[in-house]
Amino acid sequence: MVVLEKPAFDAAAFLASAGLGRRIVQLTPKQAFFSQGDTADSVFYLQKGRAKVTVVSQTGKEATITLVSTGEFVGEGALAAVAGLRLSTATAITACTALKIRREEMIRVMHDEHDFSDLFLKFLLERSMRIQADLVDQLFNSSEKRLARILLLMAEFGKPGEPEQYIPKISQETLAEMIGTTRSRVSFFMNRFRKLGFIEYNGRIRVHKSLLNVILHDQLPDDKAEAQSI
Repeated sequence: MVVLEKPAFDAAAFLASAGLGRRIVQLTPKQAFFSQGDTADSVFYLQKGRAKVTVVSQTGKEATITLVSTGEFVGEGALAAVAGLRLSTATAITACTALKIRREEMIRVMHDEHDFSDLFLKFLLERSMRIQADLVDQLFNSSEKRLARILLLMAEFGKPGEPEQYIPKISQETLAEMIGTTRSRVSFFMNRFRKLGFIEYNGRIRVHKSLLNVILHDQLPDDKAEAQSI
């Protein structure tokens, strides 16, 4: 009797194609993957594009809590022990292509395929570390340094490969929400970074590696204190 071996699982192929319990979706800028209060019935894997995750308070105030890049998951809260409602909204910043995986299929493949569960666990740990870094940044750094860090993250400095030439289009209002300051302060800091040669800003933003000096070495002119607003 010939026993047929189970084909090796290819996580990259699984995340690149549609199949049972999963389909590829296209989103335009500002279109929502899901909204706060929706049923948490699926997880998305971002194949291409950029997105943001936001929450809205009972008083209607919106805050951006994280950015999502190509190769990351969003909506992983659907995998909680009991399926519930979305606690946040995920919205496309640029045109996005994503794999929408139903909750049941995501749980099945995590149980059956160790390579996939290892990949997903690595993602969860990296996101947890980034959220902790975001919290420290919010608690201890000036709004100017927080803006510098967000711009560097959007340009993907520190990730393998070459950084992006230009970051996705993002409004100063959104940047202000993310760092906890006002739009006028963001405008002030952006003009300041441009004058110092850290960025090019003419409709789209190009980030230079020299902006790392703001984060690593506090290399700013003597009027730094005037610009820092918590």
